[in-house]
Amino acid sequence: MSAVVCPNGHPSESTDYCDVCGEPIAAASAPAVPPAGASSPAPGASSGTPAQALECPNCGSPAPAGALFCENCGYDFTTGALPDPVEPASALSLDPPSRPTPATPAAPAAAPAAPAAPAAPVAPEAGVASGATPPPLPAASPASAATPPPGASAPLEAPASTPATGTAAGEQPGGEPADPASAAPSGAHLPTPPVPGPDQWVVEIWIDPDWYAAQQPEDPMPSAGLPGLVVLRERSVLVGRPSVSRGIHPQVDCGADTGVSRRHCQLSTDGQRWWVEDLQSSNGTYVSPAGEPLPTDPIPAGQRRELADGDRVYLGAWTRLVVRKALPGEA
Repeated sequence: MSAVVCPNGHPSESTDYCDVCGEPIAAASAPAVPPAGASSPAPGASSGTPAQALECPNCGSPAPAGALFCENCGYDFTTGALPDPVEPASALSLDPPSRPTPATPAAPAAAPAAPAAPAAPVAPEAGVASGATPPPLPAASPASAATPPPGASAPLEAPASTPATGTAAGEQPGGEPADPASAAPSGAHLPTPPVPGPDQWVVEIWIDPDWYAAQQPEDPMPSAGLPGLVVLRERSVLVGRPSVSRGIHPQVDCGADTGVSRRHCQLSTDGQRWWVEDLQSSNGTYVSPAGEPLPTDPIPAGQRRELADGDRVYLGAWTRLVVRKALPGEA
């Protein structure tokens, strides 16, 4: 069966809708015919050109050849559709991000009124010569202009909703305070409680050449320099790599290290001590005291491990984390 070409230039075996993008195909579409003089490849012969990696035109992230969607932003390589905007969700929530509520369609406009009948010609008044311009009529007053004509219904205004008498804002009738969970919009998440106690805490994000040499990854290691510093303002923080399409936004961002999972591990505190818990990451989470050799066994997933002063947390291909108290001016 000969192939036809859709309006977007895709060859399709179906003659009603395109097999690639689904665009309707006109009846007058001609089958795709190779230009005259072009040599057709021999049966069974391959082009010999290797498939090249794709680049997302929306966010610029690389994608493997033959990918249907961008892993970072969800761009559709087949139809060119952009990802739907999603509401940023809490990093610790397992609920999917809420979709925006579709707008209610507006009511259809009222049918146009029937044209008024032409006014009958008025005979010229006495004292006005034929062909002379009659004097202008007096302008209508604003009060008469605002008055609707007889028989027309005046538009009704929606009364403003006011709380019941004796009910303050934020309270239910009867004096009981309103439930904050019921007042929150759908899909919203309550903020994580702050770190208790007077101390301020930070986490250092290092690029460790020794850990990189032990892991032997394929990705090149960035140049090791001064560590990144993240202030820990919440009682529980997520460590991982962000993903816009999945609504993952970790407080400790290790996005440059592809060996780190999206939800890799979690740091939690009671104000005096810190714990680390692996969230079933792909490459595991390792803990070693300062000055000790590199760890070889990951901590069990789902179990919290208390961090001593100076302990180092290893993850991914080159990332090393150190949790400590903030110095003056860091928090």
